Amino acid sequence: MRALPGLVLILALAGCATSSGERAQGFVKPELASAYIPLEGISYLLVQSRGAAFVIAPGIAVTNAHNAGIVASQSVIGISRNYDLLYFRVDRSIAMASSSPWAGERVIAYGQGAHGELRRAEGVVRMLDAPVEARCRTCAIQAAFTFEGDAGPGFSGGPVVDAQSGNLVGVTFGYLDPNGRRLMYAYPMTRVRDELATILGHLPAQAAN
Repeated sequence: MRALPGLVLILALAGCATSSGERAQGFVKPELASAYIPLEGISYLLVQSRGAAFVIAPGIAVTNAHNAGIVASQSVIGISRNYDLLYFRVDRSIAMASSSPWAGERVIAYGQGAHGELRRAEGVVRMLDAPVEARCRTCAIQAAFTFEGDAGPGFSGGPVVDAQSGNLVGVTFGYLDPNGRRLMYAYPMTRVRDELATILGHLPAQAAN
């Protein structure tokens, strides 16, 4: 997927050749430790890849669709048509509070380092409705929020949280480096939950339970 004309939105956040952000000693909110899921495996490109996911509903976790190669296929519930989101079943039931991002908010993104260690990148929300080119000709144009932060490989599908409250505010999925400064792209939790509801609404009743 590309960004708007003239800009290429990088989605290769699942690689592990280098580490971004800084080593994290833990999470800003204890509940997030139980909700966070590190991902690791061999991608469809036959290279070692890392990413992240987290629980958003009882028994359901979310990550990026471009992480599909490192998520067990039998656990996948569905993949969003319009957005870079994939939902899969997990044996966890964590209740995490969420809130909407706001301009100027300090946030923390979490992801995996090159050696499997937890990494974090702290930044400030800059734009709330940044447009991103649709995933297909008939798909809706995407909208994301952006924040400055030294995230990158391994942060794909990881949570973005408010730096003070620890509330979930989004899912990281890509980045740009305009003017030499890294700008991360994330979907707000309202979008993440709406896409899950759409997918569950199209599943047979038995499969949705």
